[in-house]
Amino acid sequence: QVQLVESGGGLVQTGGSLRLSCAASGRTYNINRMGWYRQVPGKERELVAGISTGGSTNYADSVQGRFTISRDNAKNTVYLQMNSLKPDDTAVYYCNAKAVLNVEGATRDHWGQGTQVTVSS
Repeated sequence: QVQLVESGGGLVQTGGSLRLSCAASGRTYNINRMGWYRQVPGKERELVAGISTGGSTNYADSVQGRFTISRDNAKNTVYLQMNSLKPDDTAVYYCNAKAVLNVEGATRDHWGQGTQVTVSS
């Protein structure tokens, strides 16, 4: 099993910054991709940013240029630097880790407990 512990959420004003961290423990040897998702009440969880073991990244259009995802493989930790925050960024942010199950590439998703980010106008 993989355990994910997030930290860094909170309340910030429009235009401010926050940095989220997510530390993975347990069976981390088969994790390939990690990322951040967010969810607001009544809506589906959506991908914010993802990063592979090799460092390739992808972002949602809504955060491109404002958010930066990074990863420290030695520490099994992924970060999300969020700048120029907007009220629309308000959500619960979840850390995700995809663990490879077999040689065919099947994966299993692991989730953190979520951390609240609130951006006031």
